[in-house]
Amino acid sequence: MKGILLHGGHGTRLRPLTHTGPKQLLPIANKPMSEYCIESMKESGVTDIAIIIGGLGSNKVIEYYGDGKKFGVNITYIKQDQPKGISHAIRLCKDFIKDEKFLVFLGDNIIQKSISDYVKEFKNSNYDATILLCEVDNPSRFGIADIQNGKLVKIIEKPKNPPTNLAVTGIYLLTPKIFDIIDNLKPSWRNELEITDALDILLQKSNSISYHTITSYWKDTGTPEDIINANGSILENMTPYNFGKCEKGSKIEGNVMIGKNTLIKKGANIVGPAIIGNDTVIGEDAYIGPNSSIGNNSKLSKCNIENSIVMSDCIISCKLKIRKSIISSNANITESDEEEKIFLLGEGTKIKI
Repeated sequence: MKGILLHGGHGTRLRPLTHTGPKQLLPIANKPMSEYCIESMKESGVTDIAIIIGGLGSNKVIEYYGDGKKFGVNITYIKQDQPKGISHAIRLCKDFIKDEKFLVFLGDNIIQKSISDYVKEFKNSNYDATILLCEVDNPSRFGIADIQNGKLVKIIEKPKNPPTNLAVTGIYLLTPKIFDIIDNLKPSWRNELEITDALDILLQKSNSISYHTITSYWKDTGTPEDIINANGSILENMTPYNFGKCEKGSKIEGNVMIGKNTLIKKGANIVGPAIIGNDTVIGEDAYIGPNSSIGNNSKLSKCNIENSIVMSDCIISCKLKIRKSIISSNANITESDEEEKIFLLGEGTKIKI
C-alpha cells in the first residue's frame, strides 16, 4: 500500500508566516507539522510515499525530507504547478500508485491517534474508499458527511447549512477507482477539483465507502490559532526529558522537554507543558510558561512567554509578555516595557520597542 502526502498550497491564512516557505513545515512542538503525517503513515506500514510539492519553498521540503531514509520511508516528489485542488494533486500520482490501494494525508492535519487499524481494515476489505470523520464546532469550514441512520448518504464541501457537524478529515483511504472519477470531475466555484466532490460522486455511483469517527484529537491547522492549539495539545502528551544543563537556582515544573546543549540559567523559570530545543539559552528572569515551544539555537532573557511558538535562531531580550503568538526564525526582539502584546512575525523580522 502506498501513500500520498500533500505539501502544496499558499497558506494565505497563515501569512506572513508562509511568505518564505510552505505552511506544512511550520513547527508544532519543534517539529514540522507534516512530519507527524509521515510518522503516522510509517506506523501504519505505509513507507512508499509520494510528496506533492508546489509553490513557494518547495525546495525547502526536498531539503528537509530528502529521499526519506532518515525518516524510515522512501519518498518520491511530484510537482503540482498550480493549486488546482486535492483531487488534482491525487490524479498526478496515478503512475506512482499504479493498481495499489493508497493512503492520502493532507500535510497540515494533526491527529493524535494511530490509524493503523483503519489502514489494516481497508487493505483487507472490498471498500472503494474509507474516510475519517471528526465532530467540529464550525462545520461550514469543512467538507461535511451527511450520516443518516448510521449510513453515509452524502458528502458536501463547506455547506452553508451543514446537515451534521461531522467534518471529513484530511485523511483518505482510496483505490485507483478514484482516478476515473477525477478524470470526469468539474472544477468547483474555487476553480479546484474538490476531493469531497470526487468522494460524493463515488458514493452516488453505488460504490462502497466506509467511515470511522475519530473521538481523539484531530486538527486542521489552517490558522495561527489552530497551530497554537495543536502545539499545546501535542506538548501535553509528550514524555519529559532533559538533555541540557539546568543551573542551580533555575526552576523547572511540570511536563518539560529540554534539548541537547541547552542551558537553563539561574533565575529562569519554565512551567510545562513546554519544549526547549537544542543549543538554546534561557537566561535569568526569563519565564517560559505552559503550551510554549522554543526552537533551536535561540537566546531568551527577561521575557515572559505563554501559549506561544518561538522558532529557531531567535533572540528575545526584553521585559515583554508574549501570549498566543508565533514568532518565526531569526526574529530579534529587544527593549520593551511590561505591556502585553501579540506577535505574528515573518522570518527575519527585527523589532525594537
